[in-house]
Amino acid sequence: MDLTPLWISLKTAFTATLFAFFLGILAARCLAFYDGKWRGLLDGLFIMPLVLPPTVVGYLLLVLFGRNGPIGRILEALGASVLFSWPAAVIAATVVAFPIMYRTALGAFEQVDYNLLSAARTLKASEWDIFRRVLIPLAWPGIAAGTVLSFARALGEFGATLMLAGNIPGKTQTIPIAIYFAVEGGRREAAALWVLIIITISLLTLWGLNYWSRNGNFLFSHGGRR
Repeated sequence: MDLTPLWISLKTAFTATLFAFFLGILAARCLAFYDGKWRGLLDGLFIMPLVLPPTVVGYLLLVLFGRNGPIGRILEALGASVLFSWPAAVIAATVVAFPIMYRTALGAFEQVDYNLLSAARTLKASEWDIFRRVLIPLAWPGIAAGTVLSFARALGEFGATLMLAGNIPGKTQTIPIAIYFAVEGGRREAAALWVLIIITISLLTLWGLNYWSRNGNFLFSHGGRR
């Protein structure tokens, strides 16, 4: 059995999670300290990929990155294109995983006692130091949970990936896509095996999240004291 979809899925999910991690924390940091009239609109735009059907997200990405799209034209002028390539799979997975990372990080930031941040400012700490040494450690359990859930979401992405990256064996064929086309081709044994593999990975991911929720605070605080 060709295990290429497994490696493509893991590589895509890890890469997308990395992008979603930094972009989600950045967006959450900005909105956590913003109370302007555009907050509701921005929050809605950031969460929208989570509530829209994946095929709709894939269509919108196709419009943006297509040859006639705003981003696609820029890439074409540079002699590049992301359609039906592995980077397209990463983009699709990042877009659908980003809302989970963003919303979880935002909730974690909003639970932090802002008196602690004010106290750090009175001690002349810079905003970067406050973010890095106060806000992130206090919100870390929520951020870690968002990272794990974002990975699980990126791993299971199907609709947007199929529309933007296509089904190219050995290049863009992830496990969910392999399952779909295995069923379409009547190869139910192969589909069942892929289902078992992705369920196993998902259960291990959720087990890791549960383990972190029980032991993460102690490990983090112990490491901080050291």
